[in-house]
Amino acid sequence: MTTPWGEPELDRFPENARDRLRAWDASDAYLLRHLSELAERGRPLDGTVVVVGDRWGALVTALHLHRPVQITDSFLTQEATGANLSRNGVDTDSVRLLTTQDPPPDRIDALLIRVPKSLALLEDQLLRLAPAVHEGTLVVGTGMVKEIHTSTLRLFERVLGPTRTSLAEKKARLIFCEPDPALTRPKNPWPHSYTLPDGIGPVSGRTVVNHAGVFCAERLDIGTRFFLQHLPYGPGAGRVVDLGCGNGVVGTAMALADPEAEVLFVDESYQAVTSAEATYRATSETSLDAEGTVGKAEFRVGDGLTGVPPESVDLVLTNPPFHSHQATTDATAWRMFTGARRALRPGGELWVVGNRHLGYHVKLRRLFGNSQVVASDAKFVVLKAVRK
Repeated sequence: MTTPWGEPELDRFPENARDRLRAWDASDAYLLRHLSELAERGRPLDGTVVVVGDRWGALVTALHLHRPVQITDSFLTQEATGANLSRNGVDTDSVRLLTTQDPPPDRIDALLIRVPKSLALLEDQLLRLAPAVHEGTLVVGTGMVKEIHTSTLRLFERVLGPTRTSLAEKKARLIFCEPDPALTRPKNPWPHSYTLPDGIGPVSGRTVVNHAGVFCAERLDIGTRFFLQHLPYGPGAGRVVDLGCGNGVVGTAMALADPEAEVLFVDESYQAVTSAEATYRATSETSLDAEGTVGKAEFRVGDGLTGVPPESVDLVLTNPPFHSHQATTDATAWRMFTGARRALRPGGELWVVGNRHLGYHVKLRRLFGNSQVVASDAKFVVLKAVRK
């Protein structure tokens, strides 16, 4: 990536991903050019610089001399950031890496925001960061034109102050916001809870807790609803993984069906794993012990099944995402499937729900040598693959 401060080498994480997508885009470059122009006009970055939503660490790598604070919901982003800093010979201690679940800095002098796909996540982050913003804070957002909507600008205005946008360059746009300390801010509505409908197995009528940015936070999505109606409920489930757990409703359903099951909830989103634990707690009414488990449940933020011992799992359940931010890709699903094959014991099963058009059965047959249709309708299919 070419920046006013050099040309850092950047990659996504994991580096051997099948999609080989670029680790930066025009909106990152546009923001960095703007910051350089501000410095030339006498307004350099000073004080505490906070970067929110940096996709793969491109922004904080370029701005490392300012010792920025990165706030992200993504484990993969944190890993990519560390790798990119090291790749460019930058001391990783020059950037402070925080998650969306960590307390933000007490004072923010420059707030740089890569607009996320989720408006809810943006709302939650702006409301959490607003108390640290002062009248002199430089606030600049960035994103591709298709990512910035009227609702995005209204959110900045409602939480921080008067907002306007730049002209588009290479299909990217900047957001300029002038903080108004006298602004009366709304109460943060997150996390959000709702009651599940009937007819979906053991979790029928139970409470789901969703932190901002979690997939379908306002209601149960139809794919998960279909999955819940066809899961392999019953005793003897053994060690179960809710892979890409989101709000944890699938793993919670298995735990309710078999109280002896050991359920691992794993996601690369800190918001998701926090939601999954809250959903499980709301159902089980148990407390976290010293080893980080709740009852027979464990909650882990990470890159899929990395770190799970080989041949240690009896059942993996997943609804794989087929987007990486705005890009459509099967790389994440492929990593999930290969990780599941490694982690499953002989005879262990991977259960997958997905849109029919994604053709997951082809990938499963390549990896497992088998794929069985458990259930299907006009839109979704539930597949099972057995580890030989």
